[in-house]
Amino acid sequence: MMPSELRATSGLAAIYAVRMAGLFMVLPVFVLYADVLPGATPFLMGLALGIYGLTQAILQIPFGMLSDRIGRKPLIAFGLLLLIIGSIVAAMAETVYGVILGRALQGAGAVAAVVLALTADLVAEERRTRALAVIGLTIGLTFTAAMVMGPVVDQWFGLSGIFWLTAALGCMAIIVLFAWVPSQLRALPHPDMVPVRGGIAHVLRDRELMRLNMGVFILHMTLAANFLVLPLMLVNRLGLSSAQHYQVYLPVLVLGFLLMIPMVILAERRRALKPVLVAAIALLVVVQAVLPFAVHGFALAVTLVLFFAAFNLLEATLPSLVAKTAPVAEKGTAMGVFSTSQFLGIFAGGVAGGWILTHWGASMVFALGLVGVAFWWLLASAMAPPSHLSNRSYALPVRWKPAASELQFRIGRMEGVGEVRVSAIESAIYLKVDPAVFDEPALRTLLLSHGHVAPDSPVSATDRSMS
Repeated sequence: MMPSELRATSGLAAIYAVRMAGLFMVLPVFVLYADVLPGATPFLMGLALGIYGLTQAILQIPFGMLSDRIGRKPLIAFGLLLLIIGSIVAAMAETVYGVILGRALQGAGAVAAVVLALTADLVAEERRTRALAVIGLTIGLTFTAAMVMGPVVDQWFGLSGIFWLTAALGCMAIIVLFAWVPSQLRALPHPDMVPVRGGIAHVLRDRELMRLNMGVFILHMTLAANFLVLPLMLVNRLGLSSAQHYQVYLPVLVLGFLLMIPMVILAERRRALKPVLVAAIALLVVVQAVLPFAVHGFALAVTLVLFFAAFNLLEATLPSLVAKTAPVAEKGTAMGVFSTSQFLGIFAGGVAGGWILTHWGASMVFALGLVGVAFWWLLASAMAPPSHLSNRSYALPVRWKPAASELQFRIGRMEGVGEVRVSAIESAIYLKVDPAVFDEPALRTLLLSHGHVAPDSPVSATDRSMS
């Protein structure tokens, strides 16, 4: 990458990490305050845990669309400001209702799509995949770090300390945004990255995409519901204080991550995405059935390792499946609906899990996840095998703008190209290709040649200097 692209990628990954850490650090400890927080009930604790998912889901797509009009950085700064205000409200709350309000405000800063759009603005199409890979890796590592940091920060500073730390990290993120991340010349439309209004109805009618949306909803519903019970299990069954919970989460999450990696490689290289997906969901079914009976420390640890191995595997493969399934011109919209489903799942898991815990007890909370993942297994088993085409994007040379439709026709005839969209307005070329047979050098040769422009014309000279 160019130095400016490295700055953009590192800065935006850090901003993404701050938001993730702030939202997830409370997950492993929050339910332990049910007997301490005034006004708390299992239902209200579940609502407080999951409410940020509702505000995220409501605002995720509008924020992405709005950023095309008012700019990326102002909207990201506004979202981070909401995160800071929500964290301060939650830190100063004297009842569970104050925490609920604070968590709702934290989630209202739904800038994930805007961060990705700014990444697309600042990183050239040819190197964008690397930047997105860095951000994706950061998300996975941040989840693990947040699960470990939560109990540690709670030991020293309590629940309010976690929220104060989140507010401080949010302030640091705003500084990074304006002092480190380069400024873009203008916000460009990126339908492969950001939702567009016209594509939402089409995405919602796509049966295969809705299977994936339902899947990520159930996955995060199960995660949120489980963490209304798991911290209590570590206290009651293993006799661990909240300060010791990181001793379980750290090895469990690391082992789960390591088990996930070879399966992701197998799914991509052997073109076995559907079998791996179905197997991971089946493993979740088994785990949810076993969790209520995992009384001893070793059994519980092994069960948790398998849970996080399956969870991480599904977290890694589901976005890839959405990208492969969505039409090339609507990938951003499909990913926006997918993210909305994910956050709605967190909200549903917190609310439904809290209500079930109030009326029927911990075992039935695990049963909620069991029923959900069993239904998902049936959905996934019936899904069509996904294509194994890769998404690619390229800058549209100026010389080709007057003949965008001709270029689209010629690229569409190239071997290995499954789908192509050339947009003169966006100055971009979007492709779905089979990497095994796609001839990228031939495409680059085509982009550098155009018989309709005179060799000595100003446009031709400009393009030669740019290339």
